Amino acid sequence: MTTGAAASLPYAARRAHVVRQMQPGAVAVLGTAPEVVRNGDSDYPYRHDSYFYYLSGFAEPESLLVLVAAQGERAARSILFCREKNLEREIWDGFRHGPEGARTGFGFDEAYPIDELDARMADLLADAPALYYALGHGAALDAQVAGWLKAVRARSRTGVTAPQSTHHLLAMLDEMRLLKDEHETALMARAGLISGQAHLRAMRGTRPGMFEYEIEAELLHEFRRNGAQYPAYTPIVASGPNACVLHYNANSRCVRDGELVLVDAGCEFDGYAGDITRTYPANGVFTPAQRTLYELVLRAQAAALAAVAPGQPYSAIHDAALRVLVDGMFDLGLLDRHKLGSVDDAIAARAHTRFYMHGTGHWLGMDVHDVGAYRDVTQADKPSRPLLAGMALTVEPGIYVRPGDDVPPQFWNIGIRIEDDVIVTGTGCRILTDSAPKSVAEIETLMQESR
Repeated sequence: MTTGAAASLPYAARRAHVVRQMQPGAVAVLGTAPEVVRNGDSDYPYRHDSYFYYLSGFAEPESLLVLVAAQGERAARSILFCREKNLEREIWDGFRHGPEGARTGFGFDEAYPIDELDARMADLLADAPALYYALGHGAALDAQVAGWLKAVRARSRTGVTAPQSTHHLLAMLDEMRLLKDEHETALMARAGLISGQAHLRAMRGTRPGMFEYEIEAELLHEFRRNGAQYPAYTPIVASGPNACVLHYNANSRCVRDGELVLVDAGCEFDGYAGDITRTYPANGVFTPAQRTLYELVLRAQAAALAAVAPGQPYSAIHDAALRVLVDGMFDLGLLDRHKLGSVDDAIAARAHTRFYMHGTGHWLGMDVHDVGAYRDVTQADKPSRPLLAGMALTVEPGIYVRPGDDVPPQFWNIGIRIEDDVIVTGTGCRILTDSAPKSVAEIETLMQESR
């Protein structure tokens, strides 16, 4: 693999880690995402494939990475196929690195025009014992791989052999991506800070009578103003009853006085996602019922955050939050303690799912719902996997109360979620999104000062 300054980049180190896990002499292939037409001659904003970028740091479309594992005296190789330099197209579409610029700038051993891919792959796969690629990840790549293998097999009379086995490359990368290095943690901290600043701006700017999309515009303004390339996902700005719809994102309703606004939004910074939810009163002051439910969710989040520590099972986070929420549901009359019995009995009966129907978090990284198994599949009973330092995840309990004959009316149409991003450390966790206030006092003070 490449030595010198380029090899010190995290991408080169990741590629080296992959080839060390491969069978000697094997070949790995990983493509990036295609451009997608939006309408007419306009494309959607281009976003690279996360796996490809994780190993390459290269963000141009029409690119493919090939890794060849060392075998005997033959060193490992990293090869990029990409678009050629084309000054005419660069006038219209912008700068292209070209193969030589990509090779020197990104630390690849070799780089070739993407138009030469099919011809060169037959040689690269000749006599390779195994092929690693993203099985079933995309029909186009599956078809290309089939064509390359067919071309190699056509040379069998000359003694050339095609790979005898295929392996799912993404399973290996999932485990790598689950543990964040210092470079990734720094990017995620920046994404968390920008996302938190956007929530601050939205809180300060929210007024009854605004439309949800006006609050969304405040978020997007702060994302871009601070250098984030995109929102990490479509922002949720849900007022009143819309907050009881988990994935609401029409963001079209007029916010009314006395309602809560649930905002779930985060930016993407240099390929890494922030993911924050805050819930606050449109007029800057919680009603007694809103405050009661809000503080219940806040206590549940505190219990969940306390469960984030190396060696703890991932499921402990949800279990801690759920016990606090169910006990609170009993106290507030949302669940009937006499009918259901203990907190454990209510959880076993899944009685809580009427008001809390999702998990308490997910992995976070290059994708908002990032890759990696939640259970240890190497064991027969597939227990919840233990947390390790370097894992990144969200912690996001909530409560959603729709109207019902057996539901106290003061809680109707109140939806609350509180979400933060954390990195597991050697002793507990580091919260990346604490720039966005979440206590009742902090929120009310901030919003009243902005009036």
